[in-house]
Amino acid sequence: MAEASRWHRGGTPKHNLHYSKEVEIRTTLQELALYFIFLINLCILTFGMVNPHMYYLNKVMSSLFLDTSVPGDERTNFKSIRSITDFWKFMEGPLLEGLYWDEWYTNKTLYDLKNTSRIYYENILLGVPRVRQLKVRNNTCKVYSSLQSLMNECYDRYTSKNEDLADFGLKVETEWKYATPDSTSPWHWGFVGVYRNGGFIFTLSKSKSETKNKFINLQLNSWITRGTRVIFIDFSLYNANVNLFCIIRLVAEFPATGGIITSWQFYSVKLLRYVSYYDYIIASCEITFCIFLIVFTTQEAQKVREFKSAYFKSVWNWLELLLLVLCFVTVSFNIYCNIQIFLLLGDLLKNTEKYSDFYFLAYWHTYYNNIIAVTIFFAWIKIFKFISFNKTMSQLSSTLSCCIKDIVGFAIMFFIIFFAYAQLGFLVFGSQVDDFSTFQNAIFTQFRIVLGDFNFAGIQQANRILGPIYFITFIFFVFFVLLNMFLAIINDTYSEVKADYSIGRRPDFELGKMIKKSYNNALEKLRLKKPEEGEDEKSAKSGDLVERARREGFDENEIQSAKQMKKWKERLEKKYYSAEIQDDYQPVTQREFQELFLYAVELEKELHYVSLKLNRVMRKISTLQP
Repeated sequence: MAEASRWHRGGTPKHNLHYSKEVEIRTTLQELALYFIFLINLCILTFGMVNPHMYYLNKVMSSLFLDTSVPGDERTNFKSIRSITDFWKFMEGPLLEGLYWDEWYTNKTLYDLKNTSRIYYENILLGVPRVRQLKVRNNTCKVYSSLQSLMNECYDRYTSKNEDLADFGLKVETEWKYATPDSTSPWHWGFVGVYRNGGFIFTLSKSKSETKNKFINLQLNSWITRGTRVIFIDFSLYNANVNLFCIIRLVAEFPATGGIITSWQFYSVKLLRYVSYYDYIIASCEITFCIFLIVFTTQEAQKVREFKSAYFKSVWNWLELLLLVLCFVTVSFNIYCNIQIFLLLGDLLKNTEKYSDFYFLAYWHTYYNNIIAVTIFFAWIKIFKFISFNKTMSQLSSTLSCCIKDIVGFAIMFFIIFFAYAQLGFLVFGSQVDDFSTFQNAIFTQFRIVLGDFNFAGIQQANRILGPIYFITFIFFVFFVLLNMFLAIINDTYSEVKADYSIGRRPDFELGKMIKKSYNNALEKLRLKKPEEGEDEKSAKSGDLVERARREGFDENEIQSAKQMKKWKERLEKKYYSAEIQDDYQPVTQREFQELFLYAVELEKELHYVSLKLNRVMRKISTLQP
């Protein structure tokens, strides 16, 4: 965009532009209209990718596999698994019952079993599910010498260096033999570790009875050992009614401390992109998005060539570059996802007797959604670049730019106290309160305390003395003192900026005035509004006023003095109160000060003269009264 915000105190520096103000205004309006078209296109593109059925599909599947209780034990489900026994109960109960739907509720067969299971009668199970575990070797950690007589085995936390690659158990089937990881598959970030692909894998059967026998056999032969650190349960579904794939991963982590920590991932994605007519509209929006990206890139390249190093001194230009980078990343992700779907989807759908690894496609498709979400966020933020021409918005941006040094100084003081309290809370409550279990959790917990979301009972129960002291002092210093200091800095700076604007500091032009002027011109051309008076009409009216003053008895000296005062006033107003001011501040010279002083003296004379006339009139009125 043209460097129209050079009047702004914290904005783009002033440049000697080679085009007139009218061209600048026209360019700004054209760019604003073009950007609104781009923003509307981007909104259609992004919201067209999101389907409300995604939430409902995830909710239905999570309710089935996470909340369904083990038969005979209503308190045990996947979320509440805490032991290996509970894990096998889940595998043989809710998981088995949830995966195999081969009959209608009236026990009537609806379809041939070769078409696999249809969960909730609507969601086709693609291929067969897969169960995978990763283990660590024995003696990956050291036992203290005094305790070696009690324990001679030690299994450390999971890392790629500690991973156990040796076959174990029966060493016959694939579940007892190590499978090398695929280099293209993404790693999984769990609660207590980051896990790579591969491991000891077995796939379930299409028969429910065979799968149940498989679970019993694995349990009897101790497939889960002390070295087990994580088990993944992966399977994929497709719902043709809403054209959505649901990729599900259930994770059970076995930390070195013992017990089980469960987590899960449900990805509802639209891998078949172009099916309905609306999908082709989205495709046209994607093409339009690429055209806009080329146009905006060309414009920014021209600005860089024109302004060179001065281009990078504007915050708005950095926002432009960030938005362009995000757009290019979005296009790259889209192309990559479409290529992978084209190459892999057909093969995955053909192998109905094997596990179909849709997790890879869902993983990158989710990243694509995240990138485009960040892109549209900054695209909306860019609107402030245009509305900053408004007086109120310019005051806001000027306030932030003026108090940036004070805010930086305040931020240093704030975070010193904030991190001190975070470390105190982590060390005192970390072993007992979940919100302070890690230093990162302690930091975010304190931000929640500032917003009013806190668990005082847990803090008090962890330490009856330091808990209340920590809470009360944190609220006092951070909430009542520091935050009010921050608001005081903003308020004082805003008052100063508002005072500066009241004495003439204002933008070169305001977007609202430009739009209003263009609107009035359009109405005048359509003859829906009378045109404004020109200079000739104003001169004619001025002459009529002079003739009227002569008829009413004013002498020539008074008329000439009034005309001189009017011209003087118009000249000074045009000089000091016009929107044509190019600088933020113009020092008053000695000559200008003398002119202003004489103007004030003349005004005082005129007021004195008016006062004398009013007194004379009042005396005449008083004499006429009986």
